[in-house]
Amino acid sequence: MPAPVSVVIVSRGRPAALDLCLTGVAQLDHPAFEVVVVACPEGAARVRSRPDAAHLKLVAFDEANISEARNRGIARAAGGIVAFLDDDAVPEPTWLTHLAAPFAEARVAAAGGYVRGRNGIDFQWRARTVTATGDEAELPLSGAAPRVVAPSEATLKLQGTNMAWRRSVLAELGGFDPAFRFYLDETDLDLRRADAGLSAAAVPLAQVHHGYAESTRRSRDRTPRDLTEIGASMAVFLRKHCPEAQRDSAWRTFRAAQRQRLVVLMQRGPLGPDDAWRLLRGLDRGAREGARRAAVTPAPLSASETRFQPYPGRPGALRSVVAGRAWSRAALRREAAARAAAGEIVSLFRFSHTTLYHTVHFHPDGYWEQAGGLWGRSTRLGRLIRPGLFRRRLQLEVVRVSTVRGIDTTAQTGIPGTGKDTRERI
Repeated sequence: MPAPVSVVIVSRGRPAALDLCLTGVAQLDHPAFEVVVVACPEGAARVRSRPDAAHLKLVAFDEANISEARNRGIARAAGGIVAFLDDDAVPEPTWLTHLAAPFAEARVAAAGGYVRGRNGIDFQWRARTVTATGDEAELPLSGAAPRVVAPSEATLKLQGTNMAWRRSVLAELGGFDPAFRFYLDETDLDLRRADAGLSAAAVPLAQVHHGYAESTRRSRDRTPRDLTEIGASMAVFLRKHCPEAQRDSAWRTFRAAQRQRLVVLMQRGPLGPDDAWRLLRGLDRGAREGARRAAVTPAPLSASETRFQPYPGRPGALRSVVAGRAWSRAALRREAAARAAAGEIVSLFRFSHTTLYHTVHFHPDGYWEQAGGLWGRSTRLGRLIRPGLFRRRLQLEVVRVSTVRGIDTTAQTGIPGTGKDTRERI
């Protein structure tokens, strides 16, 4: 029996995104997990209105401090493993199963997966390492198998929107440092884990889709609105982890990178010169504040305040494929929604007679929808135009998502190359 997992989701000011996230979480195929939602009043109201509200642990919290919010979630988490997911992310159905698998090895203290961006195809995040100066580097991985990284090799940097920890390790380390109200909160924890000699795993098949929803700190197009807390967190981070002789250099490198980001945004158009200077002043103001902010090693956490509350999920759910031409969109969506409401995990594919790039998103009615040109790219590699017939293209796309979507492709029926549990509408 897999280890019980607590999924902690923190939400503030984004009730619609939280609702979509929870609809995706409801389709997880892991057989033993609970869901802990730490939310502001708006988010809490949305949680209470959901049909699965009785299965959710709800924690009321309305402060702009993601570290403290996550610690409130950990306090209610009763699973041996605690997974974290942002409110503007949606997990693939197999996410938790893949993310929890490396914990079968006693040496694994934490694990992190891959994050796809808004188009549902490109990766925002794969595997990266981080140093005490905050410098990051790609960690090359070959294949889809998890890779365990020992601290003697490098410090694996995890993303808060897709990571899991042994609860016992979180408790021993004291959870997240509230001095990091936003930004570098999980990186501080990564370095404290590495200092304790504990390993972490990179898990390519544990995938979530991250929407980058609008917030007080960024607009919908990811243009920053305020860099104050980023500056404060970086100052705290360098004070805690960076050798004193390297701190000034590390800060200058970081500030230069933020300035260059703003210059690019000015060139693209979302920001004007006055906006850029205002944001840079906020960054510097945050650094001064962070230099004064108390940052201590958090005290060990106590055992869970509550008992484990299993969420039903969809272990063993039927996987269905619905597919058709662009002009049948309404009928295809009705069928996909009906199948999802019946408990199936549904993948809808709509192809137009074009070379449009493909996009993937999770629909509020509970199904995955991929749309694009019959001859267009899905992955952004290879030929710009992919000549071929409808059925062959459908087969290729189903196989592409089969591992993370949980589609059986071993037996051929209906759609060539897909499993007996898939269905076709053409």
